[in-house]
Amino acid sequence: MTACVIHGAKELKIENRSEPRPQEGEVLVRFGAGGICGSDLHYYHEGRVGDFAVREPMVLGHEVAGEVVELGPNVTTIQAGQRVAVNPTKACRQCNYCLSGRSNLCRNVRFFGSAARFPHVQGAFAEFFTASQLQCVPIPESLSYRVAACAEPFAVTLHAVARGGNLLGRRVLVTGSGPIGVLVVAAARLAGAAQIVVTDLFDEPLAIAERMGASRVVNVKATSSELETFTRDGGWFDVAIEVSGNARALENCIDATRPGGRIVQVGLLPAGNSGTPVNKVTAKELKLVGTFRFHEEFQWAVDALVAGRIDVGPILSGEFSFSEAVSAFELASDRRKAMKVSLVA
Repeated sequence: MTACVIHGAKELKIENRSEPRPQEGEVLVRFGAGGICGSDLHYYHEGRVGDFAVREPMVLGHEVAGEVVELGPNVTTIQAGQRVAVNPTKACRQCNYCLSGRSNLCRNVRFFGSAARFPHVQGAFAEFFTASQLQCVPIPESLSYRVAACAEPFAVTLHAVARGGNLLGRRVLVTGSGPIGVLVVAAARLAGAAQIVVTDLFDEPLAIAERMGASRVVNVKATSSELETFTRDGGWFDVAIEVSGNARALENCIDATRPGGRIVQVGLLPAGNSGTPVNKVTAKELKLVGTFRFHEEFQWAVDALVAGRIDVGPILSGEFSFSEAVSAFELASDRRKAMKVSLVA
C-alpha cells in the first residue's frame, strides 16, 4: 500500500508498505481523506515537533476519515462497510486520568503520527490503517470524508472553548487565525459568545475568520495600535484564547483581558522561558489555563458536523493525492494561500 512517510526535515517520501492487519478490538480502515495539521508541517519542515524528533521513518497524519473494510476479533460496535471519522487518540483507559474522564491527559496515550514515543506511533496518511473500534465514529453518506476529517481539529477547539468557561454573552479575543483559530471562532459562536475579535499578521486568514463568524478582525502587523483600544481601563475582553503560540500574543491577551477574566493557552510556546508578564496576571487576578487535545469533544464535533451546526467549507483550501503530497505540504505551509489542505484517496 502507499503511505506518506517522513524521514527527517524536508524528507517526505511516498513509499510502499505492507498492509496492516487489525488486531483484537481493531478495524482496518481504507483512507478516505485527511487534513494536514500544524504538527505535520513541523515534522515536514523541521523533522520534529518541539522536543520530539523523528528518529525512524514515520507515517504522518491524524486528521482522518475513511471506510471500515475489515474487522479484527471481538469488534462489536463497528461494521464492515461503515464510513467513519477516526479519533487519533488511543488512551490506555486504565490510569487515573482516563478513569476520571480526562483521557486527554493520559500519560500512556498513543496518538497517530507522533514521535513522542519510540518506536513512533505511525500515522494514518496511508491507503489502509488500523484503529481501535472505540476510535471510530460512524458518519452518514451525506458527510464528505474531507469534512469528517475536520472533526479532530474542531474537537480541539471545542475543548479549548470549554476551558474558557461560560461564554454566553461574553466578549472573546482569539489571537491567531490559523485553522485552529478560526475553528475556535466557530466553537465560541456555538457557545453563545456575543463579540469575537480575532488577531493575526495576515489579512488572508483573517478574511476566513470573518467568514467563520468573527465580529471583528485586527491585523496587528499593519495596525498594531488598533489592539490598544481593547487594553484601556484594564482590558475589554472577558475571555482570551491564545492560539498562535507566540509569546507576544500572550502578552496581548494579558493586557486586553479585563481584571478577573480568563485566558486559555492553546498554542504551544517555544521551548524555554517565554517571559510571560506574570505580575500583570497576579495584579489583575486573571485565570490562565491550559488546554490539551480533547476527550468527549470528538463525538460532539462529529455530531455538529453531521447536523450542519458548523460549516467548515471556508477553511478547506485544496485536495491532493498521496503522489502529490510534497506539493500539498508546500501549499499548506503558505498561510496566505491555504488554510486546511487535504490529502484524498
